[in-house]
Amino acid sequence: MKQYKLIGLTGQSGAGKSTVSKLFSKLGAKIINADEIVTDLYTPGSYCLKAVAAYFGAEIINPDGTLNRRMLAERAFSSKENTAALNAIVHPFVTARLFELLKDAKGVVVFDAPQLFEAGADVICDVILAVVADEKLRLKRIIHRDNLTEEQAVSRIKAQFSEDYFRKHADIIIENNSDERNLIRQGEEAYNSITNGVM
Repeated sequence: MKQYKLIGLTGQSGAGKSTVSKLFSKLGAKIINADEIVTDLYTPGSYCLKAVAAYFGAEIINPDGTLNRRMLAERAFSSKENTAALNAIVHPFVTARLFELLKDAKGVVVFDAPQLFEAGADVICDVILAVVADEKLRLKRIIHRDNLTEEQAVSRIKAQFSEDYFRKHADIIIENNSDERNLIRQGEEAYNSITNGVM
């Protein structure tokens, strides 16, 4: 019998999802981070990395066998077709690893996944929480955080679902158009409502 409650934490790039994830960890939740799973999947010589290189070109692999992340991002986010192709390759590996990690899970578990819906992992979540923010704000944050050009940041934003999509498909929405204190307050309220059985 399942002994955990799974929160799917998602949202647009630059919206503030990572801050909410850190907050939930402090509040006692076990965090499973999809980006960290992907990093592990991209270890030199792995099946996942070989499959990605077969589609996007062998040159995305550095001479030492590691992934050239910037080059992959440029190619993957250059069109919706390429983004979908990357998702189709990587998501099954991520989902398999998620189920492994959930085998012995107990209590509140948060699956921190920017592409929760694309991976189809939303169907196994008990509650879905999405963090959203105005596009101009997200653009600024992405450029500053990831040291990208405006063009690169825009292409990353365009590769994701719209804010409307998150609003329609999530159980809880957190808007991060103000300061971090307001984001934390909303995060605490959401976590309390989930863990107290309101959601």
